Amino acid sequence: MGSQSRRDLSSARETFPALFFERLLGDTRLFDEVTTEASGPTKAKYSAAATHPRTGLASDWRTWAIAALLLVIVAWFWRAHREAIEAANKPMRPMIPVSAVTSQRGDLNLFLSAIGTVTPLNTTTVKTRVDGTVDKIFYTEGQNVKQGDVLIQIDPRPFDVALTQAQGQYAKDEATFENARITFERDKILFTQGVIARQDLDNQEALMNQARGAVETDKGAIAAAKLNITYSKIIAPISGRIGLRLVDLGNLVHATDTTGLVVITQLQPITVVFAIPEDDIPKVVERMQSGQPTTVQVWDRDFKKQLSTGKLLTFDNQIDQTTGTVKLKAQFDNLDYALFPDQFVNARLLVNTIENAVLVPSAAVQKSPQGSFVWVVKSDGTVSQRGVKVSAAQGEVTAIASGLTLGETVVTDGVDKLQPGVKVAAHMTTVAMTDHPTAQ
Repeated sequence: MGSQSRRDLSSARETFPALFFERLLGDTRLFDEVTTEASGPTKAKYSAAATHPRTGLASDWRTWAIAALLLVIVAWFWRAHREAIEAANKPMRPMIPVSAVTSQRGDLNLFLSAIGTVTPLNTTTVKTRVDGTVDKIFYTEGQNVKQGDVLIQIDPRPFDVALTQAQGQYAKDEATFENARITFERDKILFTQGVIARQDLDNQEALMNQARGAVETDKGAIAAAKLNITYSKIIAPISGRIGLRLVDLGNLVHATDTTGLVVITQLQPITVVFAIPEDDIPKVVERMQSGQPTTVQVWDRDFKKQLSTGKLLTFDNQIDQTTGTVKLKAQFDNLDYALFPDQFVNARLLVNTIENAVLVPSAAVQKSPQGSFVWVVKSDGTVSQRGVKVSAAQGEVTAIASGLTLGETVVTDGVDKLQPGVKVAAHMTTVAMTDHPTAQ
């Protein structure tokens, strides 16, 4: 009896799925075929169940829809659960620390840079034009003098004596000339009366003209003596700064001396001469012809400090064939004496200005075989590689023509570890989008 019951139970387990699908599909024939193989009690049990009125599950489309929906929900929850487990077991990738800035809008000035030399407009070595002893010195070393200031007084007494002698000789020759003139007038009357011969009259006229020549010579001697007195006062021919003293009181100076008495250099204004490549000449010419200001900045040798700002005066009329460059000259007011003659400086000539451009640090722009690109930090903390078109670059600032908009965040440091889609820990830095030159 026990074995029979177990066989009946096993047979029921095997036939129940068939019954279930038969009820779903409404196929009573399949049910009959399956139950015919069951034992008598089991067949009688399920035959009774089969005779119960069916509700038509196979024909009810709503039942199918509900079943499908349940399967979808179960499958979704199962997948989500599986992904959650995988994500929990997957090791977290640390965020990459980077430095980033926000793109800004502004103007970018483009410069041509070159090494230049400070050159004064005028440098004069003052020399004496008369021989004599230095009697007085009216300047101090390093003094700023104006044109016409008296610098040195050479002993004028020899020239005063010469003037007196010239004036005395002039008075003597003037009297001789006057006597010869009166005699000549008298001889003309006597000649008309036939008293004297023509030869005597001509001789007297010659003596009168000779005396007149002596008077003119004396006038020249007086003027030369006065001029020597004037030359005994050494005056400044230009305004500028006095150098170190070259002569002292009591020194005997000569007009033939080569060293001179003092050197004056004009420092205000002052110029800087620098050379640019011949390929850049059209840019300079276009800038000058446009009427826009041709500003020139002067920086120290290390580009640490801007010394002065001036304007371009002109450029040379020929190219140096040995270097392929052309010289330019710029002028500066030099009110603070920051520029000194023969000083080496870095000159920067403004040739163009890109207005209202999107500006980023040059460190943010990367290069690839496909072109320039930047790493953009998105709102979810991930980065994406984006191609950009560079309009121009000047030092540490780059103008973007397209590919980047105002206010987007770009990576400037730490780009070597980036890949599209990775999360970053962006350290925002504040950068002034103004070009600061760097040493070449």
